[in-house]
Amino acid sequence: MAKAWLIASGKGGVGKSMVTACMAVALSRMGQRTVVVDADIGLRDQDAILGLENRVVYDVLDVIGKGCTLSQALIQHSLYENLNLLPASQFARVKNLDPKGFRKVIAQLKERFDYVLIDCPAGVERGLRGVVDSADEVLLITTPDDVCMRDVEKTAAVLAAKKAPRPWLIVNRLMPELVAAGEMYSAQVVAQTLDLQLMGEVPQDDMIYRALLKHMSPMEVDCEGRRALERIAKRMTGRQVALPEYGKLPGGLLGRLLRRKVKVMKLQ
Repeated sequence: MAKAWLIASGKGGVGKSMVTACMAVALSRMGQRTVVVDADIGLRDQDAILGLENRVVYDVLDVIGKGCTLSQALIQHSLYENLNLLPASQFARVKNLDPKGFRKVIAQLKERFDYVLIDCPAGVERGLRGVVDSADEVLLITTPDDVCMRDVEKTAAVLAAKKAPRPWLIVNRLMPELVAAGEMYSAQVVAQTLDLQLMGEVPQDDMIYRALLKHMSPMEVDCEGRRALERIAKRMTGRQVALPEYGKLPGGLLGRLLRRKVKVMKLQ
């Protein structure tokens, strides 16, 4: 049965859109018919991330307003035959999105695809509230720091008030060496603190950014970040895949020896 996954974050800059695009590629490679819906009205990113910016003619608002058909607005990826994009409008404002019309579009997409990934705007205002009713599942993206975690906690509260499904959590940009040294929260600690189900964890990986600079999908690069995202995509399909627990050290004397402490410089 097809599912619509709402992918949100408390604040911008946590890698939400990148994670969404990469998971979509991973799902499509697994043979799953997948569509990314860019719901960030006025700030569309998915067309650029997926390398489809020169093929956008219509967008989700055109479909809702009956300015075109759904088939006309959908863009099939040239590299991944199972992957499509429904772009956001680049020049409209979020107030132009009709929640009822958006729900109808998502329902139509669920008839055509196995996975519908909705890339939400950051924050908890009208952009998120207008699309939350379309979700069967919710994924929240955070980085392992107090600011992002506080914003995700607020987002989860807003989703609960809207009676959305209980969110899953992805912890992005983990630095295993900092986790091991006790300077950064582990994904497990973040999930426990927020009381959310952990879907996966993704390490900080320079290869992902280097791929973007070359206008490549990070999923075409052999790196740990790609493998982490592939594991998350498998878990989304219901497969049992172990979490890597980045930064986890062995217990006992060896673990204590491997842990490093921060040296704090004192002012003279």
